[in-house]
Amino acid sequence: MGEVVTVNGRDIPVLGDEHSVTDAIEQVGADTVAVTASERFGPERLRTLAWDLERDHVDLVVAPGILDVSGPRLSMRPVAGFPLIHVERPRYHGAQKFTKTTFDIVFSTVVLAVISPVLLAAAIAVKLTSKGPVLYKSERMGLDGQPFPMLKFRSMVQNADSQVTALMKENEGAGVLFKMRDDPRVTTVGRFMRRYSIDELPQFVNVLRREMSVVGPRPPLRREVEMYDGAVSRRLLVKPGVTGLWQVSGRSDLSWEDTVRLDLSYVDNWSMMGDVMIVAKTLKAVVGSDGAY
Repeated sequence: MGEVVTVNGRDIPVLGDEHSVTDAIEQVGADTVAVTASERFGPERLRTLAWDLERDHVDLVVAPGILDVSGPRLSMRPVAGFPLIHVERPRYHGAQKFTKTTFDIVFSTVVLAVISPVLLAAAIAVKLTSKGPVLYKSERMGLDGQPFPMLKFRSMVQNADSQVTALMKENEGAGVLFKMRDDPRVTTVGRFMRRYSIDELPQFVNVLRREMSVVGPRPPLRREVEMYDGAVSRRLLVKPGVTGLWQVSGRSDLSWEDTVRLDLSYVDNWSMMGDVMIVAKTLKAVVGSDGAY
């Protein structure tokens, strides 16, 4: 076997360079050619390739070279005779913001009404099985870096925060995150609630208080925000969410870089339909308890 490139465990043969496209098509019978980087082609070579493929009834697709920008923000516009890709600005305000706020209020109100028996059962279980308050208030940084108390059912022993320093050497979290798969501070009831995200249900109250959104970036701690660089700070342009791309893409199993990339992609490409799809995927992820601990 000649040179290969492995993608997701599958070996893809390399049949030549940019000058071997026509021969490679004939060899494998391809019906589409994808150009992911055009620097080595140049405009003249790319145009000639398009003509060659047209003769052979083969489609040509060209990547715009812009990462993490969704299709709805991209449009082709002729400028001075040149076809240029126009990138629309992200929409955080106006009618889009009103639509998102309305969705947050209506959805959270309905959810809290439907799950009220679960909330009551969880509150009783926490109260009867360990000392301390039923709810745990964790300071998080919201829109524009404003702090707010994020509500959760207490899933750890009382004063668990004071033990973080002693457990830091066991940290399994990515980047600035602290995570332990077998955290000794987690109670028996807390472990069950975490597995199915029951401990996070009180955050819908934060949504009604306009501190969070149903869908958004992961709510960061103050110490995390203090370590942000310029790019990561874009996460603070929108409200943090009860769920988000990070929730449906691995949760605790994600690396710090992947978490940041997903959050920034959400901020830059937000849409109402995207939020609805994330909510649907969240239900599937929670039922399967994927990446939760």
